[in-house]
This record gives sequence, structure tokens and C-alpha cells, in this order.
Amino acid sequence: MYLAHYAFQTMPFALTPNTAFYVDLATHQQAMEVLQTALALGEGFIKVTGEVGTGKTLLCRKLMQEAPQDWTIAYVPDPQLSPNQLRWALALELGLKQSSNVDELQLAHLLQRWLLHLAQQGQRVVLLIDEAQALPDETLEALRLLSNLETEQHKLVQVVLFAQPELDKRLARYQFRQLRQRISFSCQLGVLSALQVRDYVNERLHIAGRVEPLFSNMAMQMLAMFSRGIPRLINILAHKALLLGYGAGIEQIGVRQIVYAALDTEDVRQSWRFAPLLWLLLLTVLMMLMFGSSLWSTQLLAGGGG
Repeated sequence: MYLAHYAFQTMPFALTPNTAFYVDLATHQQAMEVLQTALALGEGFIKVTGEVGTGKTLLCRKLMQEAPQDWTIAYVPDPQLSPNQLRWALALELGLKQSSNVDELQLAHLLQRWLLHLAQQGQRVVLLIDEAQALPDETLEALRLLSNLETEQHKLVQVVLFAQPELDKRLARYQFRQLRQRISFSCQLGVLSALQVRDYVNERLHIAGRVEPLFSNMAMQMLAMFSRGIPRLINILAHKALLLGYGAGIEQIGVRQIVYAALDTEDVRQSWRFAPLLWLLLLTVLMMLMFGSSLWSTQLLAGGGG
């Protein structure tokens, strides 16, 4: 009934990263171009950073989806691994199946031979590590040593790190200077402007099957303000606003639904915790909405009494 109410074919603001809802925003387009160019050039290390919720995982999955046939992708979504666990994860992703009782030296040797085999088959091995800021120190060093594997022409493994900005702070430490110098390309995912928020929301609505506009102009402005341009927060607030609109039986989402969605979202409340002027603005908007509703009800009663 929710989908039918808004003429949706599917949910437009689900939190699970879904490449079907990938919106080619300027910041993501630039990052994708950097990734594809750097990987095509055979660079050993590439880094993509961005705040929580800016779309790093979705970008990673989009890169995997668009990978050419001569790429062999190894994807590590949980980086809290020891160096040997990382080697095992890479080996299994590449289809190398060995007995679990081989020691670290044997595994490293087998992995190197398998990487050479793939290179001889014309395959480019790309290791994608999501949430890379969580990599233990010794595993970061193991990654650097892994990048030493190469032929005379190119690296046997290319590594792409998708991480929160905390990774940059760690790499700035003296002990990681060698790894830091090997990162030849890096890019940062930024937040969206108010105009980009509007384009992002409308594109996802269009993908979901919606033809007519759904959010009022003021609602879009409030959505951009409360979400701070972070795609994940945009999805959360828009989804809650749609649920409120469905519950009220309305056809267009307005300021009221966005404000109530913001009040129901802890991250938004926390971000406004030390911003009294913003809270004053929020309370003013709520009072205006309440006053408008009361005035409308009074007019209806007066009209009915006449």
C-alpha cells in the first residue's frame, strides 16, 4: 500500500547500498574517474576517503559492477584481520583453495605463485578494502609488503582503500611513511550541496518509478539542511518523511514531515546539540506549522458554522 500510495515500483531510500540507485553526482563521478584511470595505469595503491554516509561502499560496489573482464576483483568488507587472515581472505577471493594447516610462509609463497599465474593469464588483480580505517597497524604493513609483489611490467596486486578520514590521520604517522608514499592517487567524497540534494532525491524517486514531483521546494531545502548533505542521512530523513506522509494520506511531502523526521533522527539531534540558533529556527518552524494548522481548522469551523 505504501508503494501504491506514491506510485513507486520499489523503495527509493533503502539504506542498503544498491547500485541500481547509484546517482552519478559530481563528487562520485570524479572519484570513479580517478579510480578507473589509476587502476588502468597499474598504480599500486589508491585511496578514497569520505565521512560516514557519503557513499564509499556504494562507490566500491559500482566499481566492482563496472570492472572489465580482465580484472579479478577481491573484495574485503571486514578489514579487522591479522596479516595472515588478510592473505587468506585474498587467496579465497581469488579462488585459491588450500588446506588451512599451511603455515604463513607457505601461504605467502602459494599466493605469490597464484598471482603470477593470473598475471600470465592477462588478469589484473584488484584488492578492494572497505572500512580501511579499521585495518590493524600490522595489517597495514602487510599490505605494503604485498604491494612489493610485481613483475618487471606491473604490480601483481593493486589495492584500493575505501576509508573514513581517520585513515589519513593514521597514515600521517612516521611509522607509515613508506605506505603513505606508495599511495599515488587519492580522492575524497564530499557532502552534497542543496542543489545536489534535490537532484539526488529526484533521481532516486525517478528510479523508483515516481513521475510527478513529491517533495515541495521548501521541504527540499529543509532536507538539505538537516541532512548536512550526507547521502545516508538524506535517505533516512526522506524515508521517514514518506512514511509520515503516507500515514497522513497526503500526496506531497512538506516541511512538517521533514521536521518531524529530523526530530526522530538521533544523528540530526546530536549535530544540533550545540547550535542554539538552529534550534530556535526549528522551534520557529514548528510553531508556524502548528499555528498554520490551527488557523486552517478555525477557518473550516467558521465556514461550517456560517
